[in-house]
Amino acid sequence: QVQVSESGGGLVQSGGSLRLYCTASGEFFAFRTMGWYRQAPGKQREWITTISGGGDIFYADSVKGRFTISRDNRKSTVYLQMNALKPEDTAVYYCNEPSERDFDQVVQPWGQGTQVTVSS
Repeated sequence: QVQVSESGGGLVQSGGSLRLYCTASGEFFAFRTMGWYRQAPGKQREWITTISGGGDIFYADSVKGRFTISRDNRKSTVYLQMNALKPEDTAVYYCNEPSERDFDQVVQPWGQGTQVTVSS
């Protein structure tokens, strides 16, 4: 089992930037695919981006061109650089290990997430 902890959220204006951090505790981090998810008020949690241990990256259309996922295996950390933020990006952001069959499915327990609020 892998435990994750998210941080870096906050309040920003439209067009601003934030960098989120996900630290993981567990074995074989370098070989695990990791991803970011978010849940806006009144909506279901959605997958937004994934990075494999080999560096393969995928983005949802909603964040493509604005968000960048990266990882530092030495620090067991996954990053999410968010630029050109929009009010619709407001949500609680979570980190997890996705199923390689379906990125919408995860294989680890959910953490507390970190709140991102974008004002207009």
